[in-house]
Amino acid sequence: MTPKERAAKSAAVMWANDEASKWFGMDLVDVDEGRAVLALTVAPHHCNGHGICHGGVTHALADSAFAFACNSRNVATVGQHTMMSYLAPAKRGDHLTATATETAVAGRSGVYDVRITNQDNITIAEFRGMSRAIGGQNFDE
Repeated sequence: MTPKERAAKSAAVMWANDEASKWFGMDLVDVDEGRAVLALTVAPHHCNGHGICHGGVTHALADSAFAFACNSRNVATVGQHTMMSYLAPAKRGDHLTATATETAVAGRSGVYDVRITNQDNITIAEFRGMSRAIGGQNFDE
């Protein structure tokens, strides 16, 4: 099995049980070893009292991309610590893309950066997630 095939199979198993990402309206666009891309179109129910996308929605999109990237090797992995910097508001109707990229893996710990952009390629937010492998696999191999 190639690394991309392993990442795709792991993502398919995770996606089947990921009710939260589906509830938000996210789409799994692409996965590869150490990388994942998810997308979301900002709907009215994603907006806060200022009429812009709620930061928690943006964070959830980044966190989901992070999850698929850090599980791409079929090693059950969870988030240990995350941080988010908001750079520009996302508005109703914006199409957001979260691209997660592995920066480093050492033992059971990993570091991942996620950039969220809109349809005009404007960076909306930057996210950094630290992962921790917890043992086990997402599917038997």
